[in-house]
Amino acid sequence: MSITAADVKKLRDLTGVGMMDCKKALSDSNGDFNAAIDLLRTKGQKVAAKRADRDAKEGVIATGSTADGKTAILVEVNCETDFVARNDVFQSFAAEICDLVLADLPTDRDVFLHSTMKDGRTVAIALTDMTGKIGEKIDIRRTQVLTSTDGKIVSYIHPGARLGVLVDMSGAGNLDAAGRDVAMQVAALNPIATSRDDVPQELKDKEMQIAAEQAREEGKPEQLVERIATGKLERYYKDFVLLEQPFVKDSAQTVGDMLKGANAAVKTFSRFALGD
Repeated sequence: MSITAADVKKLRDLTGVGMMDCKKALSDSNGDFNAAIDLLRTKGQKVAAKRADRDAKEGVIATGSTADGKTAILVEVNCETDFVARNDVFQSFAAEICDLVLADLPTDRDVFLHSTMKDGRTVAIALTDMTGKIGEKIDIRRTQVLTSTDGKIVSYIHPGARLGVLVDMSGAGNLDAAGRDVAMQVAALNPIATSRDDVPQELKDKEMQIAAEQAREEGKPEQLVERIATGKLERYYKDFVLLEQPFVKDSAQTVGDMLKGANAAVKTFSRFALGD
């Protein structure tokens, strides 16, 4: 059976696979489009199996939000190289995945792998097919859904799409402006908690223990050890607790001070850095 250029283009449009692979699949299936698609999918599965143990630490962080701003999502879509991460096919796939996360609001990655794409494939199958098409391992490392009860979620993607932040903002002030400042703070300084009350007790105890041992090693009097350890814990809060960190735009005030002046508050945040 003669395979025309129009046939090859039609299969390419359906699958996104390269022209030569489409032509071979059509030839091997005697022009049967469904059989050709199956052949290409089988090839994709073989490629995916070969690359299953590869590290996929490049890619993009993407975000999306509902029209009312109450809910927003982050998703990390991975590949093996930065070259592929900048490829239009990969970028389009990542955008489609982002839209689906926003539509389905999955509780975790494993749940999301069973979600259905527009063309009827599950996300898991689409990842296998995309791996076969591109020739690199394509994966979704994690998803995050954040919903605000009495404010809005402000999102931020750092230039290059390698880092993204969501912040849950509330208050009577300009939440978009204050939220963007908070999100950029989180992106830059990577706090571990919003307030000191959110720091796990076991982490506080560990920091106190480390500081006390250091004080003893330095020969400090035992009656001063606890006071020294407490002082170092306070320094730890300033370094790693969002509201107590110096504000990156004005280090003379803390983030908490900035928010009071902006008549805004932050409840929580989420930060995705590519490959973390």
